[in-house]
Amino acid sequence: MTLDIAVNDAAPAPNREKPTLPDAQTVTAVKHWTDRLFSFRVTRPASLRFRSGEFVMIGLPGDNGKPILRAYSIASPNWDEELEFYSIKVPHGPLTSKLQHIKEGDQIILRPKPVGTLVLDALLPGKRLWFLATGTGLAPFASLMRDPETFERYEQVIMMHTCRTADELNYGRELVENLRNDELLTELYGDSFAERLLYYPTTTREESPLMGRITDNMTSGKVCADLGLPPINAQEDRAMICGSLAFNVDVKAVLEGFGLHEGANSEPREFVVEKAFVGEGI
Repeated sequence: MTLDIAVNDAAPAPNREKPTLPDAQTVTAVKHWTDRLFSFRVTRPASLRFRSGEFVMIGLPGDNGKPILRAYSIASPNWDEELEFYSIKVPHGPLTSKLQHIKEGDQIILRPKPVGTLVLDALLPGKRLWFLATGTGLAPFASLMRDPETFERYEQVIMMHTCRTADELNYGRELVENLRNDELLTELYGDSFAERLLYYPTTTREESPLMGRITDNMTSGKVCADLGLPPINAQEDRAMICGSLAFNVDVKAVLEGFGLHEGANSEPREFVVEKAFVGEGI
């Protein structure tokens, strides 16, 4: 049915501007890496100060109007004027089923209270820093790898990242390649900077140049042999872990087997684990 109304008699046009969400930030860019993974950037609250590696709560309104919030590691470094996030897509996830459809200009909810254990201050001084991640657990290390303080504290940084298939490694691979070719970092640290950032990507299902789980490649000594590094030890090596709960538990046991101990903000030690990682079902 069509209803014809004279212009002069019509009701005032409704305000079609998007309502402002509480703690709203505007999406500035979205990139879909695979059918399961995407990254996005949003405006940064003027009051937000964070340490590279920390996470915040972000979300969208639910069907009932109440916000659906989840913990997301900030993938951008603390000096960036915007905030970047890296997310999995869960078809029926309360948040990601909606979040995966955001586009430039949309709004999300962002609570500007950063916290987390994957920060440099939670580790004792050392020579090498290992970033150990599966899937979107790479996000906090994307922040830390882009923070010059990381390379001021450590002679070498090793990014170990494992996914099921090769295309799921693309976000991290592109990031590392861009960093290795960054003119400013090369100017700051010399032509040998690329040798200070080592990258060890592996797959567990699809055939690729490097295969296997992080735990297996560490316990067998393969990663150290492939990269030309000495065996992992408590005197020189520090590590950060971010993945599923099962992954975190397994890698923690491996590091403890090497003589390393878990630390925290209040008691720095040889490795730290992020317990608030956003995993499946979000």
